[in-house]
Amino acid sequence: MKARSVAVRYRLEAWVAFALLWLLERLRPDHSSSLLGLLCRALGPWLPTSRIIRRNLELAMPELDQQDHKRIVRGVWENLGRTIGELPHLSALQENTPAGPGFEVQGAEHLAQQALRGGPVLFVSGHIGNWEMLPPAVARHGTPFASFYRAAANPLVDALLRSLRNKAMGATPVPLFAKGAKGARGALAYVSGGGRVGMLVDQKMNDGIEATFFNRPSMTAPALAAMALRYRCPVIPGYVERLGPARLRIVVEAPLELPDTGDKRQDLQILVQMVNNRLEEWIRKNPSSWLWLHRRWAKELYR
Repeated sequence: MKARSVAVRYRLEAWVAFALLWLLERLRPDHSSSLLGLLCRALGPWLPTSRIIRRNLELAMPELDQQDHKRIVRGVWENLGRTIGELPHLSALQENTPAGPGFEVQGAEHLAQQALRGGPVLFVSGHIGNWEMLPPAVARHGTPFASFYRAAANPLVDALLRSLRNKAMGATPVPLFAKGAKGARGALAYVSGGGRVGMLVDQKMNDGIEATFFNRPSMTAPALAAMALRYRCPVIPGYVERLGPARLRIVVEAPLELPDTGDKRQDLQILVQMVNNRLEEWIRKNPSSWLWLHRRWAKELYR
């Protein structure tokens, strides 16, 4: 009976997801973005998860007051809603449109250099702006990369999301590695064969290594740093800046300078910290653009 009830729930959830996407696909990209943005901005602050956002802000940016917290909480939910609303339209967004929906790439010269160079590359970012636009935008500049993703619990919804991401990549399909040991092995083999991989490394990993994030000890995933040091391949930081409804700027920065102290453990620690510092720098520019919904620091700080 339990398995049957789960199967029924999965089908209902998938039906709702399909219906929502069907509706969004029939709207203009900017209208779809605004509709979900306004809806999430209105409802999100009332959800229990918003307490995590407020606590994270207290821990990370204690200089902010309650009015700042309210403004950022609303902005976080609006950005999440817009990201969902834009998801079915990513494949149709055009580069360098004069106005309205579209995207631009700042720092495209770094992508051109890697396209000419060839070989393995690691792209690093966080859940900032519409992070889903990073892979398709970078792919259009000749440097498509495989990605890690967190599989949805509902396999039907998971298949739907994977199809949307593959559609956004167009004619340049690349692997999607599910987070976990199996996905990590697949990504390692892909990089060792000269592939490019992108990672969002802004969430807590309990069995990671300790580094500083917003002046607090934070358990951080070391996989990207370990792969970069093992293969001495470029690590290119980048994030997405929201300019308007379905209008995005992809910011690509110069490759990080890999540490080479002669001590592998020290090099790993240095590179992980470099990435955390870069993420913090981006988030401080516009706190509302980051997904503050997860518990990033030690669990006792949330009790």
